[in-house]
Amino acid sequence: MLWMFERAGSKSSNVKGKQFWQHNNKPIELWSAEVIEQKADYLHNNPVVSGFVNEVWHWKYSSAIDYCGGKGIIEIAYL
Repeated sequence: MLWMFERAGSKSSNVKGKQFWQHNNKPIELWSAEVIEQKADYLHNNPVVSGFVNEVWHWKYSSAIDYCGGKGIIEIAYL
């Protein structure tokens, strides 16, 4: 994978060495509870859509388990 990071870094004029993050991400303003919930649902569903797990609360590092009545490995602040 390092060769992939090096190749990505060589294609960008503002990177010296390896590039891991994409530079085309755009910020999204979280201006309401509805938008925050929509984005949290999107994040929770990513492992399911990618085929890593069958249910959102099965992903070890997800806060979805906390919202389903369980206890995850990371302390969260509820929205």
